[in-house]
Amino acid sequence: MKRGFKSALVAGVACAALALAGCAGGKGASSSGGTAGAGGDSGSTSVAFVPKVQGIPFFEAMNSGGQDAGEEFGFQWVYSGPTTADPAAQSEVVRSLMQQRVDALMVAPNDPDSMAPVITEAQGQGIKVGTADTDASSSSREVFVTQATEEAIGTALLEQIAAPLNGEGEVAIVSCGQTAANLNAWIKVIQDKAATDYPDLKIVETVYADEDQAKAVTMAKNLINAYPDLKGLIGPCTTAAPGVAQAVQESGKTGQIHTTGVGTPQAMLPYLQDGSSSASVLWDVENLGYLTAWAGWKLAQGETFAPTQDVGRISGVTYDESSKTLVMGRPLILTADNAGDYDY
Repeated sequence: MKRGFKSALVAGVACAALALAGCAGGKGASSSGGTAGAGGDSGSTSVAFVPKVQGIPFFEAMNSGGQDAGEEFGFQWVYSGPTTADPAAQSEVVRSLMQQRVDALMVAPNDPDSMAPVITEAQGQGIKVGTADTDASSSSREVFVTQATEEAIGTALLEQIAAPLNGEGEVAIVSCGQTAANLNAWIKVIQDKAATDYPDLKIVETVYADEDQAKAVTMAKNLINAYPDLKGLIGPCTTAAPGVAQAVQESGKTGQIHTTGVGTPQAMLPYLQDGSSSASVLWDVENLGYLTAWAGWKLAQGETFAPTQDVGRISGVTYDESSKTLVMGRPLILTADNAGDYDY
């Protein structure tokens, strides 16, 4: 049976549901989910999640997991984000949710530095704030929910590109947002470990395609043309991973240039099947949304996290008090054999 996610509500329906509080968003934003409201018992507690950009499979899957957690634990789940990966538009969404007096805000910041003062502003209004998927480590956020450690994800990406190349050759990276803290951290792990563990593998260039698959395709093709000896491409985000594979496919380089990245199962499946992608590094995205929602609910209740805990359907979630980080688990490696088990 495939692991799936519920379809998000369209923006108009969500805005109707939020009519008394005002529709979250503003310029470049849309929303879906439950009704926001001030605190009280757990049934009236509202937890909002603001993704980097709404409408892409990764964050829609997180929304599905958040809905599940809200139903299971008894709180209101609100999902609202910008329609483009624009830090200013994302800040507008957060401020709109602040006006709705949600009890907890969980944010995947496009730009951690510009989001930091907005987080402080929300906390000044008594709202509990955490980050998820991407951290704002210099901010006053109260928890960071991550799928796996930066070291684990970066190492997995490097290993998945090094394997088909036998650890040697030129490799380029097509990332998304240049200020995305999680992507930059993974890239640094790739660069550092490549230098020590794979001395014959050379990272020749890193470029940034925002959250735009078509732009990632174009930039990957430019890299293929610029580096005649290029052997590998890494797309460490869910639009770049299929983008670099598509570029290889359309350039007739399948089998000559290998690709990997952080891509969702259904987006990567055709490329895994035809060999233009060797593997995709991911995790259970629905569970990441589920854990994010639960963490926001715990913050809203004023409760603390244990060093290790089972969270509903997720076992063995760890918490590091020094960094205030909840870690879901280890990365999942998607291949042609298992990507079809998921329908997001």
